[in-house]
Amino acid sequence: MSEDWVKIYTSDDFYKSEIVRQVLVQHNIEAVLFDKQGFPYKIGEVEVHIHKRDFNKALEIIIRNEI
Repeated sequence: MSEDWVKIYTSDDFYKSEIVRQVLVQHNIEAVLFDKQGFPYKIGEVEVHIHKRDFNKALEIIIRNEI
């Protein structure tokens, strides 16, 4: 991943991270998940990354939607 991407959200719940990613994508912000949970115990975090240029807009969307 290049330096143009930044972490905008982290959770230990895969589904919460996926919801955040989907909301951002619905607002035309490219977002990807990094699943850092270990198999088979699913201990760890799932991160949502976006382009730096979209950081302020994404943060506003997350706050406005209370996610």
